[in-house]
Amino acid sequence: MAIQVTIHEAKTHLSRLLRLVIQGEEVIIAKGSRPIARLEALEGVRPERHIGSDPGLIVSMSDDFDEPLDDFVPYMR
Repeated sequence: MAIQVTIHEAKTHLSRLLRLVIQGEEVIIAKGSRPIARLEALEGVRPERHIGSDPGLIVSMSDDFDEPLDDFVPYMR
């Protein structure tokens, strides 16, 4: 979901809005209630995502988590 701000809000909070854009948020700038522009991060500016970078996110995992589901057995022949 995009964040929509007025021109005045964009001028007042530009640094905060740019941080949000770098984090992947979509920011729309509007004149009154009519959208007129979108802030967009340039290629290579967004932080690189790293798999497993949030330790403790997975609390427990079943030993058979990677076993085929019974629903898919007919398709595996």
